[in-house]
Amino acid sequence: MNVITEKGVINMTEEKIIIGTEYPLEGLITIPETGTAPYPAVVLVHGSGASDMDSKVYKVRPFKDIAHGLAKHGIATIRYNKRSWTHGKALVKNIGPALTVKEETIEDAIHAADLLRADHRINSNRIFIAGLSMGGALAPRIDAEGGDFAGLIIMAGSSRRFEEIIIGQQEDFMKTAKGLTKWIVGKQIAKLAPKLTNIYDLTDEEAKAKKFIGNTTVYYLKDFGQKTVAEYLSASTKPIFVMQPEKDLQATVERDFKKYQEILADRDNATLKLYPGLNHTFMPALYSKITDATKEFKKERHVEDDVIKDIAEWVKSHG
Repeated sequence: MNVITEKGVINMTEEKIIIGTEYPLEGLITIPETGTAPYPAVVLVHGSGASDMDSKVYKVRPFKDIAHGLAKHGIATIRYNKRSWTHGKALVKNIGPALTVKEETIEDAIHAADLLRADHRINSNRIFIAGLSMGGALAPRIDAEGGDFAGLIIMAGSSRRFEEIIIGQQEDFMKTAKGLTKWIVGKQIAKLAPKLTNIYDLTDEEAKAKKFIGNTTVYYLKDFGQKTVAEYLSASTKPIFVMQPEKDLQATVERDFKKYQEILADRDNATLKLYPGLNHTFMPALYSKITDATKEFKKERHVEDDVIKDIAEWVKSHG
C-alpha cells in the first residue's frame, strides 16, 4: 500500500489494533513494505499527560512522523492512545489516589510489546522501546517490569525524579518571567515545595492521602522516584541510545544529558547523541525561554529526518 505522507510516498501498511482488555486502547501498527519480514519493531511510549497515539501537541505529531519515517527504513512500529487519554475518568474512579505510572503507562507499553511478539511479520527478538520525555525516563523500568526489549531508546527523557523536574521547570520559569506572572509562579513554588518534602519517608497510605495536583496524589511521585532512572540503568545490560535535543526546555543538557553521560560512562553498548538546534519533540526550536515552551508546538513542523535515520541505523545494528 502506498501511503502519501508529508514526506512523500511511503510503502507501508497501517492497521488498526487494540491494546489491552481492561482499558482497551485504539492504536496503529505500521508495517513497512520495504525490506523483508520478519521486521524489527519499535514500541512508541508517550510523555506525561494525556496523549493520543500520535503524541499530538497542538500542531505537531511526533509519533506519526517517527512511525512513517521508520517504515521508510524497513522498521515496524506500534503506537496507541494513552490510557489517561481514553480512560481518564475511569482511572480516577477505579484507582483513585493509588494511581501510578504503572497503570497509566507501563502496563500498556508491555501489552504493545506482547502484541508485536504475536505478529508473524515481526521479529520477536528485535523489538525495541522508544520513549519520549517521561516515556524515555520510564523505558528502563518498562523493560525491567516485563517489556523485555532488545534495546532502549531514550528520547528527551529526564534522568531526574518527577518532583525534581517540576521544581526545576518552575525555577527556570521564574528566571525569565516578569511582573504578575513571576509573582504567580513564585506562589505556586511556595505552595508545591512543602508537598514534595520528604515524600520517601511517607508510608504508602500517607502518600495516597496527600493531594498533589488535581486528582494526583504524592503517591504517584513516590512510586515514580522510589527507584531512580540511574538505578534501573545500572541494573540493565541492554543496549541504550540516549537522544538529547540541545534546545530542549523540559529535559535539559545540563540537568539530564550530562547525568546520562555519567551513568553510562563505562557502558560499551551505550550511545549518546546531542542534536543541535532541536526542541523537545526533535523539531527545529523556535524559542529559547521556558515561558514560550507551548509556542514551540503551535507551528506545524516535523521530526528531523536525521533523527529518524539515527534511530533506524541504531535499531538495525542491534538485536
